[in-house]
Amino acid sequence: MPIKKINGVNLHYHTTGQGIPIIFVHPPLLTSSIFNYQKAVLSASCQVITFDIRGHGRSEASEAPFSYALIAEDMKQLLDHLGIEQAYICGYSAGGALALEAMLNYPDRWLGGILLSAMSEVSDWWLQLRLTAATALMDLGLSHLLMKGISWGNQDSPETYEQLLKTAKHGDPRSIREYYAFSHTYSCTKQLPRIKQPVLLVYGQKDRSFYRYAEILHHRLPSSSLYIMRDVGHQLPTKAGDRVNSLILHWLQLQAESRGECGITTDFLRDMEVPAAVFGNEWNDQDLVHSERDL
Repeated sequence: MPIKKINGVNLHYHTTGQGIPIIFVHPPLLTSSIFNYQKAVLSASCQVITFDIRGHGRSEASEAPFSYALIAEDMKQLLDHLGIEQAYICGYSAGGALALEAMLNYPDRWLGGILLSAMSEVSDWWLQLRLTAATALMDLGLSHLLMKGISWGNQDSPETYEQLLKTAKHGDPRSIREYYAFSHTYSCTKQLPRIKQPVLLVYGQKDRSFYRYAEILHHRLPSSSLYIMRDVGHQLPTKAGDRVNSLILHWLQLQAESRGECGITTDFLRDMEVPAAVFGNEWNDQDLVHSERDL
């Protein structure tokens, strides 16, 4: 992965493939390696852009305090460096909140958003407790335990675990702590109606504590499609990688067709797990469900 001075820091990034550009945003502690399955598959049809947020992985930490606005500016300048005028943005977990901030701050740069297990605020006690615990572990100098726990929680194989842990260990503890702390207090819920671009929302059926965030985003975003993926929890990029990739490609094809473009030609679309039922804003635990809005 190249390293380039972007917005005052050396950012570690990678681009692969050609076509519709998608930039991926990871949550605290983890790095761009969480999207290895997306990079491997989607790059056959898209230009996939992954990067380590400043102070994470091999990206340089900075003196400037962490904020979502700062990272959104990093992404804008990275797109400038790559000569990309508009792209889709895909954020996972807290990286989804960061993606929302980028869409709010630079609306002309984004074709749309893809949010995996994402939230626009932290308003349930269980997530608040987890973020508080993560921050406390960083303060106590126990980042190695947190890295092992988060990497284990996101792994689907021993190889994935080793890769996630290896890249996480390169991160700057102060930057990781600040990302956790900022995510704890951040909220853009009231601003969501300002996001006019189409947004794909994907959640795991077993990730019940995040149903509230799916509902918030789906009701407040003007143009959103909501999918609940059966038999999977929070860790969608790794533990449901193939299904997530197929869903993203299918949704991108729909967006291209809505703009009168040819869109994506790929065999993956034929293998798409088509939603079994349409329930609007209702939940159904037996099926992969989606909202009828904008589809």
